Amino acid sequence: MYPPESRFDDVANINLTDLAFWAQPFGDRDAAFAALRRAPHPVLFREPAMPGYPRGSGYYALVHHADIAEVSRRPQDFRSTPTAISIVDLPQEFNNFFGSMINMDNPQHARMRRIVSRAFGRGMAAEFEVASHKAARQIVDDLIAHGPGDFVRQAAAIMPIAVLSGMMGIPSSDYEFIYDRSNIIVGTFDPEYVPRLDQATPALLRTSRELGDYISRLAADRTKNPTGDLVTRLVHAEIDGERLTADELSSFFILLVIAGMETTRNALSRGLVLLTEHPDQRELLLSDFETYAPRAVEEILRIATPINWMRRTATRDCEVNGHLFKKDDKVLLFYSSANRDEKVFPNPYEFDITRDPNPHMTFGSIGPHFCLGAHLARMEVTVFFRELFTRLPHIRTEGEPRRLVASFVEAIKHVQCVF
Repeated sequence: MYPPESRFDDVANINLTDLAFWAQPFGDRDAAFAALRRAPHPVLFREPAMPGYPRGSGYYALVHHADIAEVSRRPQDFRSTPTAISIVDLPQEFNNFFGSMINMDNPQHARMRRIVSRAFGRGMAAEFEVASHKAARQIVDDLIAHGPGDFVRQAAAIMPIAVLSGMMGIPSSDYEFIYDRSNIIVGTFDPEYVPRLDQATPALLRTSRELGDYISRLAADRTKNPTGDLVTRLVHAEIDGERLTADELSSFFILLVIAGMETTRNALSRGLVLLTEHPDQRELLLSDFETYAPRAVEEILRIATPINWMRRTATRDCEVNGHLFKKDDKVLLFYSSANRDEKVFPNPYEFDITRDPNPHMTFGSIGPHFCLGAHLARMEVTVFFRELFTRLPHIRTEGEPRRLVASFVEAIKHVQCVF
């Protein structure tokens, strides 16, 4: 898709910390990561400057599929605390709100994951599929009634909100509330959502409190008036006599907004862009959707990589595939680079819906933090595209997508669709 460019042979020309790097065309970014993969050792980058916070000693960029896999399965050597979602060490208040299980290590992580898994249960997949079908039908109904417009605002962003809201008993009248706050959470450094950098932390904390208060009200109601929905199950889920605390429930809801909703939203929007840009792949998919959809969804997830990176911190001096790290070194696991690693993916820059095998790391790598809802996200994307292309087989994007100003999340803010 995008051949590496020689101008990045000198890794000194690459600055992963600069938001301008992430705003580059995808081809330039791919070329930069290809150069980093050619480097003999992980490259150390400066940390971003955040008003009010001291700048740390830097972070190492892990860009190889094998290195990320190795770190992911060694939580005893690489911890997720104090945070997995920020390069800068932020106040504990921030970490308590954002990330939930993502920012935990065992035994706290194992405890919370067991409780949440009990709430999701064996019947969750069937229930989720029903909710996905219902949401997809309504969204396509509304899309047809509205006509061409912003695909993200009218469809891609609404799908995960509608599915989770339906399962949690959240009324459609509150979709806008969740949509606006999710934009602030992932778009903290985007002037469209937070105009000034010095407003970033206050905006994040305010938004998290609002979402936390919202789910707390729902939880209090379900405690008194259980309905059988997901909130009820989360409130009453119990392992060895333990339940989620109110703060844990709030932080888990925010995790669903960040990881659950954003992954699906961005896979759907980038997926339609990719299928528009590659009409041969689109034609192949529509020729036999049920045959090609499973691999097509995996390839969309590989290329889209909605979460660019996660952070780990070394617990001690250790070695990874010949690379030495010291205790407290920060490392960033760049999934977007691993998903284009030439040693794993033949022709990694090509969008190929028949690619098999496709061991992408969009949901992380095998280890304690592998995405709990990966199978649900795959199902949601499949159900949506089945409904969309069955009823609007000629839908396509038009014009240049407007991308989110961010490094952690890879997102399209706006893109027009026509049909």
